[in-house]
Amino acid sequence: MKLIYTDSLVVGAGLAGLRVAIASKERGLDTLVLSLIPAKRSHSAAAQGGMQASLGNTVKGMGDDEDVHFQDTVKGSDWGCDQEVARMFAHCAPKAVRELANWGVPWTRVTKGPRQVVVNAEKVTIEEAEEAHGLINARDFGGTKKWRTCYTADGTGHSLLYAVDNKAISLDIPVHERVEALALIHDGKRCHGVVARCLITGELRAYVAKSTTIATGGYGRIYEVSTNAIICEGIGQALALETGVATLGNMEAVQFHPTAIVPVGILTTEGCRGDGGLLRDKDGHRFMPDYEPEKKELASRDVVSRRMTEHMRKGKGVDSPYGPHLWLDITLLGRKHVETNLREVKEICENFLGIDPAEDWIPVRPTQHYSMGGIRTDAKGQSPQLKGLFSVGEAACWDMHGFNRLGGNSLAETVVGGMIIGKYVADFCEENTLEIDTALAERFVAQVRDEIDSLVEGQGSESAYELKREMQRIMMDYVGIFRNGPELTKAVEELEALLIRSRNLGLKCKKRHANPELVEALRVKRMIKVALTVACGAEARTESRGAHAREDYPQRNDKEWLNRTLSSWPSADATRPQLDYEALDVMKMELPPGYRGYGINNAIAHPDTEKREKQIVEILSNLGEEADRHERQHALMPFEVPESLREKNERLHDKPLGNSQQLGEESK
Repeated sequence: MKLIYTDSLVVGAGLAGLRVAIASKERGLDTLVLSLIPAKRSHSAAAQGGMQASLGNTVKGMGDDEDVHFQDTVKGSDWGCDQEVARMFAHCAPKAVRELANWGVPWTRVTKGPRQVVVNAEKVTIEEAEEAHGLINARDFGGTKKWRTCYTADGTGHSLLYAVDNKAISLDIPVHERVEALALIHDGKRCHGVVARCLITGELRAYVAKSTTIATGGYGRIYEVSTNAIICEGIGQALALETGVATLGNMEAVQFHPTAIVPVGILTTEGCRGDGGLLRDKDGHRFMPDYEPEKKELASRDVVSRRMTEHMRKGKGVDSPYGPHLWLDITLLGRKHVETNLREVKEICENFLGIDPAEDWIPVRPTQHYSMGGIRTDAKGQSPQLKGLFSVGEAACWDMHGFNRLGGNSLAETVVGGMIIGKYVADFCEENTLEIDTALAERFVAQVRDEIDSLVEGQGSESAYELKREMQRIMMDYVGIFRNGPELTKAVEELEALLIRSRNLGLKCKKRHANPELVEALRVKRMIKVALTVACGAEARTESRGAHAREDYPQRNDKEWLNRTLSSWPSADATRPQLDYEALDVMKMELPPGYRGYGINNAIAHPDTEKREKQIVEILSNLGEEADRHERQHALMPFEVPESLREKNERLHDKPLGNSQQLGEESK
């Protein structure tokens, strides 16, 4: 057995994982990152539109602050998020953006004076303040009150990943590439590291560490069509699930993005609509104002996806060999804007569709995009059940997104969550020791070796590729944008049958080293378990909340379902997860459940909501009018972040306004 020791082990080399690794290394800790692919090829590079942070530099962002960002995030989550975590996030986001600028991210900047933008399909001239010239710019995104999404054209994820990876390189953080974690080493109470397999040589290694951070991204590839990279298969979540100890949170919370191109499912950023793009049906009609007259195309993305699906169900979709679709029209933005601020979208359209989006409409429809669920952690990013196991980014249910994520909040979560949780990971490593138990490590290595032996030497007849295709079809057909009881029951039963079949997997290629079929066989049984947690959670949750939309239970039911789903795997021979629930305490919420602002308000109220609202009024009245917004916030819901991140954020509008700033105000 090859055993490798480090203080801080990170599984996943995307933005979230690298940011945790940087925080550990800066503390002088021995740090090591494992990755399926070279770090700069991680899925973080695919993020286009930007990251949210309440800088308030632009005219359209004036008046923005942590309070507004927090409120948007909570409402966007449909009151499913951890409000303490949402506060931590909103407070630290401006710090992360500025830190990234120092690391070399070429943020798009404000240019003083007049500029033309498209708002509600009309060209409008706004005046940017002289004082804002050269500061970080922001664009509009769905579900937000202010223009808050900081960006670098439409290649924001690419820019961030290169800058953060270069920072990691400058710190000499080693990344073991083409290595896949297959099991967590643990004693039932404490995580000791992972068993990993080299994808080139087939060698099994035990990586032992004081802390283990899972940052492997989401589980979109359990679906047939997804905007996710093909490596986003939920294996990180599966590793935690298979411990039988650690829990996964809100796995049924799966988001569909409104504008993926047809048929391949590649994302066109929300920045297209944020910059003024429109959605049109087969008749060329702009239909979103018919459904959401206030926010239109910039309603929260779960809402837009449902409205698009409803419209296609009415026969308003464009017929194609790949099924109906709708149009995304960004021609009104003009060629210069498309080629400057949406250049990745232009290249995608040219290379995959053979069209010019500055002149042609883009065929789009909602496609699986993001996983709000993941490894359940506390506010410090650690599993409540398994000490020393941390998770961050899309792999985690930290839980700042609840049941729906706002556009721009995921790219922000990778670096903001990584920055915050990275410091807590470093604290943990400094404050805790680990007795290296080689026998424990050998036991888990032996289990993985036996699993590989049974695949290579066994006489199984099931094909990993066939099982994977079946799983993806089931998820697409029955656990999609709209869900209902009979279809979810069918999904659970069919996935359960697939899991049983996966115990009889066989290989045509018997190689133990670079063998894609072996890799697929090792992954697919884990993926099916993850798919079962999604389907079982969705079947059990008899309400509609955020991206979880039950046609047979259309109301958000705070009275019975204001809770977080916890999934665990009861035993190795089990065929379904065990579901438990973690209640969200209304009496501790800064923002009690209310109306999101879309459609009719049909929510069933929680019995404590009215009580908490009265309590908030009393708390604020006792503070008096002299209290500032920070004191008021602290009185309602105190939150903690690492000491080095506690300083208040400064913004342009905190300073006296010049004449040009006042002109900017008038042009809003």
